[in-house]
Amino acid sequence: MSLFAKLEPEQIAHSAPLAERMRPRALEEFAGQQALLGPGKPLRVAIETDDLGSMILWGPPGCGKTTLARLIARRTHSEFVSFSAVLSGIREIKDVMTAAERTRRAGQRTIVFVDEVHRFNKAQQDAFLPHVEAGNITLIGATTENPSFEIIAPLLSRTRVYTLQALTNPEILGLLRRALADKERGLGGDRIEANEGVLERIAAFANGDARAAYNTLEALVRAALPGADGARVLSEELLSAALQRKFLLCDKSGEEHYNLISALHKSVRNSDADATLYWLARMLESGEDPLYVARRLVRMASEDIGLADPAALQIAVAAMQAVDFVGVPEGNLALAQAAVYLALAPKSNALYTGYGEAQKDLQTTTSEPVPMHLRNAVTGLMKHEGYGHGYQYAHDTPDKVADMDCLPPSLAGRKYYQPGEQGFEQRLRERMNEIRGIKSRRASGAGKA
Repeated sequence: MSLFAKLEPEQIAHSAPLAERMRPRALEEFAGQQALLGPGKPLRVAIETDDLGSMILWGPPGCGKTTLARLIARRTHSEFVSFSAVLSGIREIKDVMTAAERTRRAGQRTIVFVDEVHRFNKAQQDAFLPHVEAGNITLIGATTENPSFEIIAPLLSRTRVYTLQALTNPEILGLLRRALADKERGLGGDRIEANEGVLERIAAFANGDARAAYNTLEALVRAALPGADGARVLSEELLSAALQRKFLLCDKSGEEHYNLISALHKSVRNSDADATLYWLARMLESGEDPLYVARRLVRMASEDIGLADPAALQIAVAAMQAVDFVGVPEGNLALAQAAVYLALAPKSNALYTGYGEAQKDLQTTTSEPVPMHLRNAVTGLMKHEGYGHGYQYAHDTPDKVADMDCLPPSLAGRKYYQPGEQGFEQRLRERMNEIRGIKSRRASGAGKA
């Protein structure tokens, strides 16, 4: 097979996986992505008018990125070269670019498809730049990761990003029915009986991934023994045994990881206990590190609740210790207990805001020396130099509040912590107002005996 030899549908062996055999051969067979490929939509128009530029196809597994790239090449009569970012290096890229330049001079376009383009390092991605700019190739990259973080800026600026969505359950159901009916490429040549309930469960299990749906259907057909009449019945019992466990997308180092923890945090902040339990379960059941979740709950306890309910931090830390002690799945309930408590606790970001203001002042003001009256005079020389001079021992005052400033002179009177009016912070607010009143009276000379 030459470098540019194309694999036509009729060349695909019947022994190939069902997902490979059922790849659409025309745009009309392509399922989903109507926002991009529906009549009059931008990508559809670009394909039909043969006015294509280099592009990045960004979407979850099994949404049709590879299939779409092949269809584009076939529709535009382009040579198609497929790269795997896992297996290819700089030498392979240079060989293909040289061949593509010769092909362009002969009047033929070359589409270079790079699967998992986010796995290419900077040098490998750089190697495409001059050839994309010169028009030697039309680059189509496929990625499940956010291109903003994984594709180098020069290459990203020379491509257009198209976002593909996970397929809906009805769309996957349509693909399954087509596979069961197709006698040429699918399973239509066999006698297979499957009710809608079984197909719907397969679609739900696939979680938007067409490849996963095809693989599940094919495995189920192989597991079903022919009956006396030769028919294979895909039963609910057989499906339950074949499925074992639903796959949930949660890339521990990718964008979905951060999307899920963001959803959990925002649900807690919004006091939505139901959403909190859902996102927590989704993370844990996807295989997320429970100690990572526990650490984030500790953060939420301080950032979003703080002193409105001081027990929130204690409960979050206890949950972290519990999951570390008993492990999973038993420890998941401790995390659920803590998460729901945090969701229903009174909310305050006063500590978060106050600490942020203190950080800001540290960056924008001079770091003044500690005032002399706050320093400890641990030697005679230090006492002679004025260390501790003017210090007032708070316990010697009637209200346990001394009449002295503890901030540097340039920040005297600065207020960082402003308690809210929920939960325990309401009492703290009253106490702070009481303290400020005492200091004000003493400063004016009132209340002195």
